[in-house]
Amino acid sequence: MRLVLQAALAATMFTILADGAVAADGPRPLFASDSVLTLTLKGPIQDISRNVGAKPVPGLLTVTGAAPESLPIQLSTRGITRRKKEICAFPPLRVEFTQKPGKTSLFRGQKRLKLVTHCQASDRYQQDTLLEYAIYKLYNALTPAGFDARLAKIDYVDEGGRPIVSRYGFFLEDVSDVADRNGLDRLRGVNHITISQLDPAAAARFAVFEYMISNLDWAMTASPVGVDCCHNSRLIGAQGATTGLIPLPYDFDYSGLINAPYAVPPENIPVANVRVRRYRGFCAHNEQAQTFIADLLTRRAALFAILDSTPQLSGSMREQADDYLNGSFDQINTPAHVADLMKSCLR
Repeated sequence: MRLVLQAALAATMFTILADGAVAADGPRPLFASDSVLTLTLKGPIQDISRNVGAKPVPGLLTVTGAAPESLPIQLSTRGITRRKKEICAFPPLRVEFTQKPGKTSLFRGQKRLKLVTHCQASDRYQQDTLLEYAIYKLYNALTPAGFDARLAKIDYVDEGGRPIVSRYGFFLEDVSDVADRNGLDRLRGVNHITISQLDPAAAARFAVFEYMISNLDWAMTASPVGVDCCHNSRLIGAQGATTGLIPLPYDFDYSGLINAPYAVPPENIPVANVRVRRYRGFCAHNEQAQTFIADLLTRRAALFAILDSTPQLSGSMREQADDYLNGSFDQINTPAHVADLMKSCLR
């Protein structure tokens, strides 16, 4: 899959230049490959508190395979909806390294990582996790200014080494590393910006992509007080800059493409369910959105190749995802529909 992504990225240099982002650093070792990792996470996983601000618990991360290693870690729960026990029997985790990984470690340069987990025991939820991983890869193919992800087959065991469960999950790249890769900085300590502070091409790409996968659970200009902007996105830009900011989307589990059992539309957006697409791009970026749509149509085959090559994604889930994604491509390939989208933009 990495070769497919590299070819797609090589063909999207105009996007990089439009964002003003020039790749400065290569990816950290963890995200330099798309091969599926094999890991063991050991610790009191079943007893981790879901309370916000709860003290992390000690654990051990062990990598098996060609380059085995064991690293002491701390584990804690994270997230909002998926943190809730009534939603997810198995919560998303944060992995924090208690010692600096060595120079030859797969985790060299990492401090804290988000780990996206399987939520519930049934295969349906495992497939949802794999499809969310695929969505990150789709966005990676459109721009280097996005979070990378690394898939892993994980054996969870308790403190005594007794098996708990084995499932696929994926690590999500740290926002500061995304910024470094693009020769930019992370915007910190700001929870609200104006539309004029966004890079128009990047904001248009973000909005069209979220429309394509039918995700409404995001914001590009605001977040709750005390949380870096923005809701289910982060901002990067040139050092010290307050304009030309590039939004990075994440958390796609509420998208219609996945259609998770717990996913519902935001209360302030009147659609029947998450499968109903609603364009939420800004009118100020309509020109850039139409330019991106025209380019996106040329990448249809490459994007489906990425989706169809996602490891362990079942045939039925691939077919459902292909059908739903085809629906969005059919829509944006219709000039009258695109015109209607631009009229529905946010002012």
